[in-house]
Amino acid sequence: MENINAVLFYTLEKSIKVYRKYAQTQIANAGFDITIDQWLVLKSLQENSHLSQNEIADLVFKDMASITRIIELLVKKELVERHINNSDRRKFELKITKNGKKMIELISPIVKNNRKQALKGITKLEQNNLTSRLEILINNCN
Repeated sequence: MENINAVLFYTLEKSIKVYRKYAQTQIANAGFDITIDQWLVLKSLQENSHLSQNEIADLVFKDMASITRIIELLVKKELVERHINNSDRRKFELKITKNGKKMIELISPIVKNNRKQALKGITKLEQNNLTSRLEILINNCN
């Protein structure tokens, strides 16, 4: 059996964990009380305003319990409003508030800088090649 540090999947997982920790630290150091997961949900809602909770969960790779908790926190922080769907009372409609839009506006430059820092030393061609290889891996497992 090969050493765990030589396994591609271990390195992929480690890179994601290290990046998330770095990104979260940068956001917190800038004085914002929002997690990476909360940011991803907010950004997903901004890009696709009519998503269901299930669709959001799929987009941000979370289970329903986690998404429910994240949305509850976003509502509590007044970044998102939740209303009962008139045609299906079992569903909720989610809407980003003015505070939520402002949060996206303020955090977007930090996110951009986080990505720039993480990708430093990797050319655009290398990024594209890596993305295409990862897409193959994803398709192999779907």
